[in-house]
Amino acid sequence: MFKNVLLGIDGSGRSREMMNMLLPLPSFAQTKITLLHVIPNQVTALGVEEYRQAGERIIARESEALKLGAANTFDTILEEGDPKDVVCRVAEELKPDFLVMGSRGLGRLRSILANSVSQYVFQLASVPMLLVKDDVYIQTIRRVMVALDGSAAAQSCLDFAIELVRGADIEVQLVHVSSKENPEDVVLKEGANRLQGLGIKHKVLSRQGEAGPTICACASEENPNLLFIASPDRRPSIARGLPDLDRLLGSSLSDYVRVHAPCPVLLTRSVE
Repeated sequence: MFKNVLLGIDGSGRSREMMNMLLPLPSFAQTKITLLHVIPNQVTALGVEEYRQAGERIIARESEALKLGAANTFDTILEEGDPKDVVCRVAEELKPDFLVMGSRGLGRLRSILANSVSQYVFQLASVPMLLVKDDVYIQTIRRVMVALDGSAAAQSCLDFAIELVRGADIEVQLVHVSSKENPEDVVLKEGANRLQGLGIKHKVLSRQGEAGPTICACASEENPNLLFIASPDRRPSIARGLPDLDRLLGSSLSDYVRVHAPCPVLLTRSVE
């Protein structure tokens, strides 16, 4: 059961639309949704007031469009500042079960040059993130895909997915990509046995190839409505307050899937 979700809203409606697809699930029956909108710093007092009024209208519109259940509650936060820093700070303060944000789906270098909020938060936030690119369809949750690799991080990712689908009629698609043909896929067998024991319908997908492209191709074939993948703690170990450019430009699996997946992606956190 998810108790608290932080919903970053920018006026596009994308993150709220994703939240509305989650709210009918039993695991969200008593969830509190905190809507966060950030107005940028302005030089003049007049500019701040205009942005604040616009922000209040966005919050009102998004709040009214939330399809809350009988036991759902919501709160709103309107703050001024650098959106990247504010989202990270609020996430640290509230410690939600996860954060929902929109994303332009830019590649790593383009994200940095474009000063992408979602890329920065992905790098520095400590909570799981559900990223909704502006070029993907948001659909009713019928199928979710979980990428497994035998690691403890991937098992925690599966735990998260199980918690989300518990009590709902949702198929869990387990995908494992290996460098060579793997007819006796122990990783998938263990995951499937766990789901079977919990009475969760599932499908196993053993694939061969490079992990990132293969997972995304598999998602295109199987059409999940949400893709789960484990992401390491991306925050720099030396300077937690600054993005690590080398890591941002790295070729991590979660980076690739975040940018190229054909559906919303939920990145669970794990310490490296």
